[in-house]
Amino acid sequence: MSSPLYTKLLSRLALTAIAAALPFGASAAEKKLTIYTYESFITEWGPGTKVAEAFEETCGCDVDYVGVSDGVELLTRLKLEGEQTKADIVLGLDTNLVAEAKATGFFAPHGLDTSAVKVPGNFSDETFIPYDYGHFAVIYDTETLKNPPKSLKELVEGDPSQKIVIEDPRTSTPGLGLLLWVKSVYGEEAAAAWAKLKNRVLTVTPGWSEAYGLFTKGEAPMVLSYTTSPAYHMVTENTERYQAASFAEGHYIQIEVAGMTKNAKEPELAKEFLAFMTGPDFQSIIPTTNWMMPVAATREPLPDAFGKLVNPEKTFLMSSEEVAANRKAWIDEWLTAMSKN
Repeated sequence: MSSPLYTKLLSRLALTAIAAALPFGASAAEKKLTIYTYESFITEWGPGTKVAEAFEETCGCDVDYVGVSDGVELLTRLKLEGEQTKADIVLGLDTNLVAEAKATGFFAPHGLDTSAVKVPGNFSDETFIPYDYGHFAVIYDTETLKNPPKSLKELVEGDPSQKIVIEDPRTSTPGLGLLLWVKSVYGEEAAAAWAKLKNRVLTVTPGWSEAYGLFTKGEAPMVLSYTTSPAYHMVTENTERYQAASFAEGHYIQIEVAGMTKNAKEPELAKEFLAFMTGPDFQSIIPTTNWMMPVAATREPLPDAFGKLVNPEKTFLMSSEEVAANRKAWIDEWLTAMSKN
């Protein structure tokens, strides 16, 4: 039987060990990476949870997401917060917004080797790193629309009773993508094209999630989304009901990127995440959660459904500098055309 003195000594040793462990434990718990992203990335069916779990296994940190409605809103929020932003990483801008984002002065060069990243057009940047890509497309319901448009011209000039849901270019990267797609095809005639297309627009939503939700609820037979969207329905719902219309003129591409902020509280952790983002653990999550194309090697081949998707013969992509110089004017042009009776 232990003596009272021995018992007291053990108690003191235990308390000393606990006290010694507490500062280290508290410090580890405080190591947090804050990532600003769009809401669909962090929904229960999006990649956010799996990405956080995979990264937390290697970083000894907590990943904290802050969500906004869509990609353009990320840039808007960052401009409002300025140097006071809590973001370490901004994930969900695209190449259309890179020049404008860099012009804020809020982002830092990543200094990482990105040779493993392969995207159409071979985009490469010292500040922003791609993590997925996809072509914009009109997704249609084969049960309610038997003859989908086969070109942007057919979409613009088609039956006004066959409606489409689109996203707002002021808040949404898909909405901005459609704006640039129309501008790429129609040029100086873009305003006239929008004036015709507005008759087919059921509604304009702030972001992609709202638009696609209306579409799948049957509110409209068409929605602006991605050529990869049908893969979701084929893989998770075992249906080929929803398909992408292949457009004769070609399709505009979206390359989504992430970057670290200059005032990141955890700069080394932010770099660690960006490096992880281009690795197989992250890239393997993207195809069947974000339903986009990976930019680097995955652990397993893509599901067979991805081999059935529309493969555009021509890809449109403006330089981010051209978009930055003209985005406001082109949005004003869109607003004027869409508001006319």
